[in-house]
Amino acid sequence: MQQKTLLLLICRHRVSTSQIIGEKIYERKQAQPTSQPASAAGASRLTFGLLFDIDGVLVRGRMPIPAATKAFEKLVDSQGQFVVPVVFVTNAGNCLRQTKADQLSHILGVPITQDQVIMSHSPLRMFKKFHDKCVLVSGQGPVLEIAKNVGFKNVISIDMLRESYPLLDMVDHNRRPKLPVRFYNLPIRWETNLQLIVDVLLTNGNLGSSHQTQNTPQLHLLACNMDLMWMAEAHSPRFGHGTFLVCLENIYKKITGKDLKYEALMGKPSELTYHFAEYLIRSQAMQRQWELPVTSLYAIGDNLMTDIYGANLYNRYLEERVARKNPKAVAKMVSATGSTTAVPREEEIDSLWESELALPSATSCKSVLVCTGVYNPNAEVPSDANHCIKETVFHGHRDFIFDPGLVEPGHIVQDVAEAVDLIFEQEKFVPQ
Repeated sequence: MQQKTLLLLICRHRVSTSQIIGEKIYERKQAQPTSQPASAAGASRLTFGLLFDIDGVLVRGRMPIPAATKAFEKLVDSQGQFVVPVVFVTNAGNCLRQTKADQLSHILGVPITQDQVIMSHSPLRMFKKFHDKCVLVSGQGPVLEIAKNVGFKNVISIDMLRESYPLLDMVDHNRRPKLPVRFYNLPIRWETNLQLIVDVLLTNGNLGSSHQTQNTPQLHLLACNMDLMWMAEAHSPRFGHGTFLVCLENIYKKITGKDLKYEALMGKPSELTYHFAEYLIRSQAMQRQWELPVTSLYAIGDNLMTDIYGANLYNRYLEERVARKNPKAVAKMVSATGSTTAVPREEEIDSLWESELALPSATSCKSVLVCTGVYNPNAEVPSDANHCIKETVFHGHRDFIFDPGLVEPGHIVQDVAEAVDLIFEQEKFVPQ
């Protein structure tokens, strides 16, 4: 029997960012040449790059955060070129990278390319061993186009599955087949995806057969976006698709008595996502012919459990990368992440990254927390970052254990403009 793979493309819904704010500035800068050498004095000698989260750092739902415009005025020169390497790292996944780049270009008023954007699904292009498999994708937006864009060739959507097997989708009364069935008062939001994904898992992809809960090998599962919550216009955070994963994992375990296992988890805080971001930073520096390798990354975010945890976890990887060849170091890393399923095994990481992206040149990834999003947006900036985070409930994914050190930011600032000022000061960088 041909091996099947179930791919979960978990994409949280996002409202479209404004295409009006900054449009005239963007059009003016877009018309400028984009292949000129860097204008900042000493820019060719810089050794750092910036990783920006989007929601809660640059925008809140439809609206830009005012500090974002101020920050990006310092990050581009008079020709509209970035004076430092910049990558936008978001756990959104309901559109293509080019679409998100276009949205950011309009809202920030600066030209941004798709090579500066990482969606939660972007690292899937590294999983070439699955690209020829039959995969089921679940999420919002143009999921078939997204899956094919990252390399998958044989793709099935939840809607295609539902149409082929109409009797499997029984919760939404409006879509039920007209049969004499009893009505139950159940929610109608996520039930179709949860029901059909569980069906595929428990039938090994053979939906014409009944569930097999015993001694059945689980299909491969790739999941993107682990955010439990994210920040929109509401005063409090909203459910992210980490909440969907919590539902799926608990339903699967309730039925089978076994833990749902993942081939890999992508999106922040996964190391795969940060390594992909480092690769894009490195590529920008090479294209601009900046002389020195990028050795320091600064990750700016608003969420302790994704942005800060992920940056600190990747920093730990960078610090221990050479030592990881030692069995004791491997055991330490497994203890730190809480599960061998959170990231691929050590030899797989290096072989995967080396073959697809080359090993990183960065030696550190420093976290910067802003107070305009998920993290306590109305609080004053604490004076000491080492004594301000008192998390007692871990909002991270099941396969990433709570480590207080990983949710301690390197710096805390009020907003993204202060973050850029701080980083320039730390690096003694003065754009001209």
